[in-house]
Amino acid sequence: MPYQPPFQRILIANRGEIAIRIARAATELGIRTIGIYSHEDRFALHRFKTDESYKVGIKGQPLSGYLNVEEIVELAKKIKADAIHPGYGFLSESSEFAEHCSKNGIVFIGPSSEILQAFGDKVAARRTAIEAGLQVVPGTKHPLKDFHEAKEIAQQMGYPVTLKAISGGGGKGIRMIEAESELEHAFQRSSSEAKSNFGKAELYLEKKVISPRHIEVQILGDQSGHIVHLFERDCSIQRRHQKVVEVAPALGLSESTRASIREQAVKLAKHVGYVGIGTIEFLVDKNEVSYFLEVNPRVQVEHTVTEMITSIDLIQASILVAAGCKLADEKIGIKSQECVKVNGAAIQCRITTEDPLNNFAPDTGRIIAYRPAAGFGIRLDGGHGTSGGVVTPYYDSLLVKVTAFAKTYNKQRQKCIAAFLNLELGGETQYSFIKKYCHAPSVFRIKY
Repeated sequence: MPYQPPFQRILIANRGEIAIRIARAATELGIRTIGIYSHEDRFALHRFKTDESYKVGIKGQPLSGYLNVEEIVELAKKIKADAIHPGYGFLSESSEFAEHCSKNGIVFIGPSSEILQAFGDKVAARRTAIEAGLQVVPGTKHPLKDFHEAKEIAQQMGYPVTLKAISGGGGKGIRMIEAESELEHAFQRSSSEAKSNFGKAELYLEKKVISPRHIEVQILGDQSGHIVHLFERDCSIQRRHQKVVEVAPALGLSESTRASIREQAVKLAKHVGYVGIGTIEFLVDKNEVSYFLEVNPRVQVEHTVTEMITSIDLIQASILVAAGCKLADEKIGIKSQECVKVNGAAIQCRITTEDPLNNFAPDTGRIIAYRPAAGFGIRLDGGHGTSGGVVTPYYDSLLVKVTAFAKTYNKQRQKCIAAFLNLELGGETQYSFIKKYCHAPSVFRIKY
């Protein structure tokens, strides 16, 4: 029989690097891709990586189009898209979006609206994890009503505490609070940030775990209830609660801890009947006691390291599962957990335009020279990274993700350092891009 793609047309409800990544995966499956872009993104690279692209939102409101559920679904209907892939951020964890797609006969490439409700709300996710028998970080069991309630609960918990948005991810809406004097300002900032990024301003509190490691487990489930893990990643190197370096598999964990968090991740996913790709996140303290942190019911920025060590295309898997394919089908090829193997080690770093002399504030401007150091074992996932590209102040300033892969950690570390040292990047900003990144290899001197 001639090959039949899982869908004929997919609308990609996102921008930048992840939109380009989805477009590539869908094209390889023989699917026609449709992109969206805001007025401010009219020259963005992702617009030109799809077969068709359409403007959303209005000039002067760069986020509104990417967050407009009704406009995106109506566009999908108009151009006869079979499915919508939300990527990460924006509407990727919106149960309203998933439900609206379903009601209009469009496949949402991700978990069901019920699963998104259970996990998209971080407080509800904690309750679900407790039901499944997982240990959670001590914290509130409901969204905070206001600052005064936050103050009262923080006094009971004892400082330091962590204030978090109940929705979204990517480090948005999170503040570490060491003393009561910091709480009111942090509450206002977190609430405002959560509202502008995820459409919901609600927050909750957790007791801060001192010097933890941030370990997450990649999961994949199909509609028949078959769920597997694709091992774990260490995402402990962060700045402003935003991951900047990710390593897979995690280093320095005992085999018992490693096996335990993988088992807990699959247990939680089975508890809710998870379908699609997702990540179960844990905090592991110095004694290797693990605490459930949250679930990201979507693809993550750092999915590339998992793809490299397992040779499984997670974006294609998400599309195929949404179309009804089973994990055991030839197109995916995972008949059992034993079929998923670790083939080596991988590390991902994010190249962004930031000013190290201004507390790493995002920088903007036009890229004049861009010569990435590609080569054997180096994978590049581009966002703005191209000569002539413009980095605007409206979105994340990610240029490209650099992922190095080799049989051992030290070899992939050497590959990544070489890639950074050979990177040539310059632009029309107040700062030369190349000066920003010349110290990047120092992060790889960390010993586990």
